Amino acid sequence: MTDSNAETLADLEAVKGARLARQSIAEQVSRRIVGQADVIDQMLVALFARGHCLFVGVPGLAKTLLVSTVAEALDLKFSRIQFTPDLMPSDITGTDILEEDPTTGKRSFRFIPGPVFAQILLADEINRTPPKTQAALLQSMQEGKVTAAGRTWPLEPPFLVFATQNPIEQEGTYPLPEAQLDRFMFQIDVGYPSAEEELEIVKRTTGGLDQTVAKVLDPARILALQALVRRVPVADHVVEYAVNLARATRPDDPAAPAFVREFLAWGAGPRASQYLVLAGKARALLDGRLTVSREDVRALAPAVLTHRVLTNFHAEAERVGAKEIVRRLLEQFAVA
Repeated sequence: MTDSNAETLADLEAVKGARLARQSIAEQVSRRIVGQADVIDQMLVALFARGHCLFVGVPGLAKTLLVSTVAEALDLKFSRIQFTPDLMPSDITGTDILEEDPTTGKRSFRFIPGPVFAQILLADEINRTPPKTQAALLQSMQEGKVTAAGRTWPLEPPFLVFATQNPIEQEGTYPLPEAQLDRFMFQIDVGYPSAEEELEIVKRTTGGLDQTVAKVLDPARILALQALVRRVPVADHVVEYAVNLARATRPDDPAAPAFVREFLAWGAGPRASQYLVLAGKARALLDGRLTVSREDVRALAPAVLTHRVLTNFHAEAERVGAKEIVRRLLEQFAVA
């Protein structure tokens, strides 16, 4: 057997393992989280595609519990930052403190790492802190590093940011800069539970039973699966579909539909095309497939594109939002 054949067989076994891992993670998370199957699926796709997520939903929908439970099931270091108006960049990245050696009396600075030094970072209500503090996350999200006090420290992989945002209460909030929004692979909308799910939530949370979560994967296995996602082959027509879909959101592009030119100020950049393909690879892998289809791209397009398009004044007057624009776009780019 040649080395290439052996590698292919190993990848096929790894694909089976990825599908089983997804099922195991979902099973463990469901011990604490009722419903939200689509949210969990999208979160796992982003995790294995090495993408950060922005969760948008009203308070009380267990967004924090979901992220901490996934981190526990994956045996990853978890850290949470509650974003407030008085939060400073050093509260995220860390700071130098002056220490004195009790023996010699010599003074020196020692760096105290901030909460960003984790593998899963929950940025709770990220839009409640000023842009200067929000920007403290940019380098870590893009490069997996932190620069503070003139030095650079690497973050332990797999480093991912899961941020939350309240879509209702806007008083005392700061809109996320477009550069930071673009760093999030997905915007995941967390909706209300169904009546049956809410009944189950109330029964669980008002009882005395504390559900334990077993560790399904470890960091080394996660990194191996993330590397496998990169090796998943993608046909040219699927890549072209993703690129054409992203380019169609740009009002000045010749291929943009009339409603895009009418309602959007600007559209998604090249990072959207990259994330559509990467997310499609991860979705296929977690589904137990080594082939990516255009349907994989379509299924994740709303999560990738919605926060990357900006509506204009005409859209606001007509009450046409970004979600509606993406929905129309997917209708126009239907898969035969």
